[in-house]
Amino acid sequence: MLKVENLNVYYGGIHALRGINIEVEEGQIVSIIGSNGAGKSTLLNSISGIVKPQKGVISYKGKEIPRAPHRIVELGICQVPEGRLVFANLTVKDNLIMGAYLRNDKKRIEEDLEKIYQLFPRLEERKNQMAGTLSGGEQQMLAMGRGLMGDPDLILLDEPSLGLAPLLVKTIFEIIEDIKKMNKTILLVEQNAYKALSIADKAYVLEQGTIKKEGAAKEILQDKSILEAYLGKAH
Repeated sequence: MLKVENLNVYYGGIHALRGINIEVEEGQIVSIIGSNGAGKSTLLNSISGIVKPQKGVISYKGKEIPRAPHRIVELGICQVPEGRLVFANLTVKDNLIMGAYLRNDKKRIEEDLEKIYQLFPRLEERKNQMAGTLSGGEQQMLAMGRGLMGDPDLILLDEPSLGLAPLLVKTIFEIIEDIKKMNKTILLVEQNAYKALSIADKAYVLEQGTIKKEGAAKEILQDKSILEAYLGKAH
């Protein structure tokens, strides 16, 4: 479904991504794990068109993707950014409607809004509340719901559990599994490596801009060097 070949990204003199190759099959959850500054967000931002790679090819469903972010969303790829970035001065409902800004199928937008409320009952309870007044966990749910309102086939999730209490982290990961059941494919960047590997089909380990290891998530979860480097006492 998604293929990244020999991707190279520079920020000024810094070589942020070095010859990255990854593949995402339809219906999978694929996790990218790695420490801070490894290039995980840069990789997602390159796929969604926010960052322009200097070299390499990104293909979606067999065709090279355009460079403009809104065109990439039209193709069916949506990114839920790190830090949530909700529209603080809009209501919860208006934030969700904003997620569908490229769509004009009003009936289906209404139906999808109901589906989001079923997936995130808390958002329905707070639908007329300003997004800026929500808790961190609620804002994360809103960011994910807004992404889903674009009706994507592929969702890029950037650090969805960042800064959340352990109980909320558990909830967010359960919701990610529910999203997969909605016939969505997920590329997940996550610092909580244990949780990410526990729900993923496949994983890549990113270190200083290069892929150090790839394989079935269950196998990587058994790798002692990975456990020590990224999991510590998390599990």
